[in-house]
Amino acid sequence: MSPRHVPASVTELSRIGLFASLPGETLGELADRMRRDEVTAGTVLIEEGRPGDRFFVLLSGVATVSQSAFGERGILKAGEFFGEVALAMHVPRTATVTAMTPCVVASCDAETFDELVRPLFADDGDDGDA
Repeated sequence: MSPRHVPASVTELSRIGLFASLPGETLGELADRMRRDEVTAGTVLIEEGRPGDRFFVLLSGVATVSQSAFGERGILKAGEFFGEVALAMHVPRTATVTAMTPCVVASCDAETFDELVRPLFADDGDDGDA
């Protein structure tokens, strides 16, 4: 295992709002299963139209979100996440995310997303009165 592909740390993940409700044991398991990568500015992290196989969290740095039909759609900063749409909905990537600055990202595969991360999205609201 190269030094660039080490697991994310519990400390890094605990700073991510999405993971705030996770018990320590679950957060530890997620950290063990998430790959931590340092990327240079200009690196394309996900590409619109490609199959989605990983969920990402931006631990540091800034990235842009763009779509071919609309151009730049926004900016991602440390603590934000991306890549969930393709995994949750089983569709190709809906946008391209490119590092604007050197970034540190943590990512997990679809199995880890389904088991440990997807339930966090279900907790965002109740299934009631929509």
